[in-house]
Amino acid sequence: MTNATEKTTLRKIFDWHEQRLPIVSFIDHAVGTQYPAPRNLNYFWNFGFIAGFMLAVMTVTGIFLAMNYVAHTSMAFDSVERIMRDVNYGWLLRYMHANGASFFFIAVYIHIFRGLYYGSYKAPREVLWWIGLLILLAMMATAFMGYVLPWGQMSFWGATVITSMFTAIPWVGNAITTLLWGGFAVDYPTLNRFFALHYLLPFVIFGLVFMHIWALHIPGSNNPLGIDVSTKDKIPFHPYYTVKDAFGVGVFLLFYFAVVFWAPNALGEVDNYVKANPLQTPPHIVPEWYFLPFYAILRAIPNKLLGVIAMFGSILIMFVLPWLDTSRIRSATFRPVYKWLLIVFMLDCALLTWCGAQLPEGAPLILGRIGAAWYFLHLLVLTPVVGWLETPKPLPASIGEPVLRPAE
Repeated sequence: MTNATEKTTLRKIFDWHEQRLPIVSFIDHAVGTQYPAPRNLNYFWNFGFIAGFMLAVMTVTGIFLAMNYVAHTSMAFDSVERIMRDVNYGWLLRYMHANGASFFFIAVYIHIFRGLYYGSYKAPREVLWWIGLLILLAMMATAFMGYVLPWGQMSFWGATVITSMFTAIPWVGNAITTLLWGGFAVDYPTLNRFFALHYLLPFVIFGLVFMHIWALHIPGSNNPLGIDVSTKDKIPFHPYYTVKDAFGVGVFLLFYFAVVFWAPNALGEVDNYVKANPLQTPPHIVPEWYFLPFYAILRAIPNKLLGVIAMFGSILIMFVLPWLDTSRIRSATFRPVYKWLLIVFMLDCALLTWCGAQLPEGAPLILGRIGAAWYFLHLLVLTPVVGWLETPKPLPASIGEPVLRPAE
């Protein structure tokens, strides 16, 4: 009787609290038994959850690193060395944070390419797609400012080169650059404001993620077939997909911690272990790998202003992709021509990544220009034209049809 009485009391307390602040009900509706999801989601759908998990890792490790970091040009580099050498498990926190940025981008890029392949940007999910792109832009700004904080050679010169691009903007370019710098060169004010923004922006990303999930719940999740599904083709998100996501995170963490413990500097630049020196320019200034495709597009165009426009345009053009793609079919599985064009587009992005890491001369420069031209050709010309001319394969009537169809 005692246990039954205790359970009744706890249930009354829980119900009382839920009536006033329904946190558990909200979570259950968002990612629990109250959220029905298509029953054919494959493992590519794990990467949204993985990206959210990595955002939490980056935020927690960043808070602890901020407790020991000094945002001053004379002490920033030494404070990072102190974190590595003197702070308990500081080396682990820093390696988790530095490599976590790369793995965060890996998860997000796979998440985006999955959306491209399965048409998750099409009606009625345009706003969901827009918010996802805003998350990407906020991530890029956060990562760029974070890369400056160690105040190594690549940090300093990377900040100088990237912020100087804004001077190409007519009339207001110099004012924007001066505002970013906090003066007339990259110095203490620049570092201080970058640190403040780097600390703030992850919480902005959390807000955007909340809106992203909210926008997802209006039309519901897309699926590999790209068709609208009925209630009978859906299952509760929990426990089916929470278990699947947990498994996906576990596999992803195996690769993440393999890099953290055995190759922590594999994705970084050795020049960043040299203290920033404004009087000595590195022979080759390279941003982090996740910026390289856009950096290659910037360098592919000789004119500075046009290069800056192309670099930012390569991301902003994605906002109108739902209207550039004229096909009524969402999933590329049923689009035989567009599927191969999309695979070529992904290979083109990989080519641009390689070109961005090379010196802007010879074959890398030529390939970078070809890759940049193909990038815009695919989005602006091939995507709408193929949508008009392509004959897609017939769509199944339901998720279960390809499985339950009787043998011929």
